[in-house]
Amino acid sequence: MPHRVVFAPEARDDLIALYLYVADQSGDARAMAYVERIEAFCARFDLFPERGTRRDDLFAGLRLIGFEGRVAIAFLVEGDRVTIFRVLYGGRDIEGLTGEG
Repeated sequence: MPHRVVFAPEARDDLIALYLYVADQSGDARAMAYVERIEAFCARFDLFPERGTRRDDLFAGLRLIGFEGRVAIAFLVEGDRVTIFRVLYGGRDIEGLTGEG
């Protein structure tokens, strides 16, 4: 059964910030293509959501997976729903973002 993939408001904000950063460095077209690749990658969690590394040490059920060597995607699988919690670019600290570190 396919899962429903949703982006938390914080993840949407992360994508907007990432778009703006890449657009400033490399142009709008490259920024849009990059963000669209991230969104497409996340959409594929609909069939195989339980991938990545579990990080229960940060909070229960959290999973992290890398994307193209520069992005870490933090997400939760709950029932038939996958929530993309954060999209962290360039080694941003997930522990600091959870309030635990």
